[in-house]
Amino acid sequence: MTLGCARNEVDSEELAARLEAGGWRVADGQADVVLVNTCGFIKAAKQESIDELLGAADSGSPVVAAGCLAERYGSELAGALPEAQVLSFDDYADIGTRLDEVLAGKRWPAHEPRDRRRLLPIAPAGRRAVTDLPDGLAPPSGPRVLRRRLADGVVAPLKIASGCDRRCSFCAIPAFRGAFLSRAPAEVLAEGNWLAAHGARELVLVSENSTSYGKDLGDLRLLESLLPRLAAVPGIDRVRVSYLQPAELRPGLIEVLAGTPGVASYFDLSFQHASGPVLRAMRRFGDGDRFRALIEQIRGLDPEAGIRSNFIVGFPGETEQDLAELEGFLGDARLDAIGIFGYSDEDGTEAATLGGQLDAQEIASRVEELAALADELMAQRAADRIGEVHEVLIEESAHSAGEITGAGRPGAEAPRHELVGQPVGRYVGRGAHQAPEVDGCTEVLASRPLAIGDLVRVRVVESEGVDLVAVPNEGSERDRRPDWPDAVG
Repeated sequence: MTLGCARNEVDSEELAARLEAGGWRVADGQADVVLVNTCGFIKAAKQESIDELLGAADSGSPVVAAGCLAERYGSELAGALPEAQVLSFDDYADIGTRLDEVLAGKRWPAHEPRDRRRLLPIAPAGRRAVTDLPDGLAPPSGPRVLRRRLADGVVAPLKIASGCDRRCSFCAIPAFRGAFLSRAPAEVLAEGNWLAAHGARELVLVSENSTSYGKDLGDLRLLESLLPRLAAVPGIDRVRVSYLQPAELRPGLIEVLAGTPGVASYFDLSFQHASGPVLRAMRRFGDGDRFRALIEQIRGLDPEAGIRSNFIVGFPGETEQDLAELEGFLGDARLDAIGIFGYSDEDGTEAATLGGQLDAQEIASRVEELAALADELMAQRAADRIGEVHEVLIEESAHSAGEITGAGRPGAEAPRHELVGQPVGRYVGRGAHQAPEVDGCTEVLASRPLAIGDLVRVRVVESEGVDLVAVPNEGSERDRRPDWPDAVG
């Protein structure tokens, strides 16, 4: 069971490959052991992980807790949750043996948490010479790809780095994920080719901070050169980059993201707030004006670029004026996707010690206010996209919709497309501005069959909240790539 972010999904698939090599297999039904890859990011995620561990224990099978929550709390979690055995990242190399021991009824003492940033040199350049790394600190490397796909979708995350060197006052991730460490480009390309051979058509590059990629390898522009090479992998239609730090977003990287064929013009920008004083307290870069200028720079290169961001409200010391600045920024930014999160103290972080803490009720009220505004603004941005032509990767095939008649869809004022009176099928996919899981999707209404994995050129005809409705833009659909095998369609 996997909880949390796409980085955890990759970790689970690496664990599955190690387990398979050790003689284990993923169970379709009742399992001998339940392995839960937990999330330890914020309070709500930690509670979800605990609930899943308790639910897994109800199955009657032994339960093992891995992942961020397990690494972060170690023996404390084991003491509070005797239903589960607790693993460290350092146990990953011997995960098969560990599960053998669980099946044999053996228990072992859980680890004592440590600051994993101290396992590597402080200077990024010094990390290149480190070869004896604790397992789990860095992405795996070796003569073969260490991964087993646990899902059969056409989108797959691809980890390009692990850890983080930033010191945001609200975030505990660097302490238990470790310092930033890039994977070698050759390893990333090898895994990209492997994923393409195993059904992936879109690669989502994940890390704790993708804009830092290459700094420990001596090349801060390494991502700019890697992206076109990944986009050229046979069978891959789209490469998407997630987790971009505004403070590190270079003009050259913006140009590559906005103008490279096969690379999604998509900017997952970690703004977190728009008030300068709040951002300084968060130990982060920028303010509303700088962020507006960055967005203007992106849209100057590609007016249709997708931009999303997350924001924390209720941070210690946040005033009504700070909140008003954030509201004004959101109104100006025209973001495609907006995540609003309420601040909560995290163990071991500087923010937990700051004055000006707001009570939970006030934070909840601010979240509700900003979330309502975000929903309205995202719906407006989606409506602005009506008439645009997008390339949509088909991910799901819905049931046949019968015939489109009258105004088409319920609530439509007039038919906006040319399918009236025609039998259609409904398909769900995503355009370049829509990331999996966190953003909206596009429903494609087509009078001819489409297949999962097709990249279809469409014209947007309607919007429903953050989601879009589109029809094939006949005569302009991109031809199938000549390097695709016949089995891929």
